[in-house]
Amino acid sequence: MASIHLSDLEAAINWWRERSPSPDGVAACAEVRALGEPYAQLVYRQQRRIDEAALTSAARAAWLAWYDSTPDAPCIAICSTAQGDAICKGCGRTEDEVQHWPVLSPAEKREVWQRITAEGTAWRFNRYAERAGGRTPGVA
Repeated sequence: MASIHLSDLEAAINWWRERSPSPDGVAACAEVRALGEPYAQLVYRQQRRIDEAALTSAARAAWLAWYDSTPDAPCIAICSTAQGDAICKGCGRTEDEVQHWPVLSPAEKREVWQRITAEGTAWRFNRYAERAGGRTPGVA
């Protein structure tokens, strides 16, 4: 099963905090509280990822709501895998990832986003960054 990165939980928490600010400066909305538990577990254990199955249904629903607000595919319409490259120069995904993208789970897609962003070599991050419109969702 796929895992969810600490930075995705943090991005989801901040997304929810903007949408449902604390009325009194102390209490957090239910979604922030649900996401805060796995986030705190990762920080306490000094880990970077949590298994997707370890999330409660409330935390998963809150994370998926944030996920739905992010761009789905890193594609910038320059696909070099069609010309035989094993790794797309445009988006940084492998040929297998490009072909199977529609059937990947949200957590699997975010794992790919994490990797290609960390590598930062795809044209979406440099040569053609304007095509991506600065839309690299919540990745550390």
